[in-house]
Amino acid sequence: MKRIITISREFGASGGTIGHEVARRLGYEYYDKEIILQAARMSNLDIDSLQRWDEKIPINFGFAQSLFDFYNKPLNEKLFEAQKKVIRDIGEKGNCVIVGRNANSILKEYDSTLHIFIHAHDYWRLMHLKEKMPDETEAKIIERMHSVDRMRKKYCAYYTDTVFGMADYYDLCLNSSSLGVQKCIDLICDLAENN
Repeated sequence: MKRIITISREFGASGGTIGHEVARRLGYEYYDKEIILQAARMSNLDIDSLQRWDEKIPINFGFAQSLFDFYNKPLNEKLFEAQKKVIRDIGEKGNCVIVGRNANSILKEYDSTLHIFIHAHDYWRLMHLKEKMPDETEAKIIERMHSVDRMRKKYCAYYTDTVFGMADYYDLCLNSSSLGVQKCIDLICDLAENN
C-alpha cells in the first residue's frame, strides 16, 4: 500500500479536487497551501509575505547570494527550505496526499510513494475555471492559466532541477479532461491500495 501520494497539476486541471477526494476515500491527511502556513510558523516568517512568494523563483538571485546562510537568503529561498522540511516531516508520518509544492521531488527517495501528474486540455480547464471565476473573462482566465503554469515550470526547474509535467518525474500522468475527475480518483485509489 502506498502511504504517500503527491499530486502535481496544471492550473485548472482539478488536481486539488482529485487529491482531496483521494485523501478522503483512503482516510489520509490532505495537504496543499497549508504547508506554507506550517513553514511560516516554523521559520517565524511573515505569512502575507510568504504567500506572495509562494511558487515563485528569486528575481535577482545571484551566485553570491547562494553562499549566504539560511537567514540571509531571500525570503522565497527561506520559504522553499522551510516548506521542504515540513513536507519531509509530513512524509515521515505517511498516510497523506500532498498537492503541489514539488513534493514529488522532495520525497523522491521515500518508500511507499505514488507520484501523480494531473493535466487537461486547455478548453476543458477554461470551462472548469469559468465555474470558479464567473466574473472573469475567458481571455483573463486563459492568461491566468498560462501564467500560473509558466510560474510552476520555472519554480520546479529552479528548485528541483526537474521538468514540471515531464513523465520521467512521476509514476503516473492522468488527463482529467479525457478520463474525467472521478476516473482519476478511482485509478489513484486503486493504485495506492493495491501496489
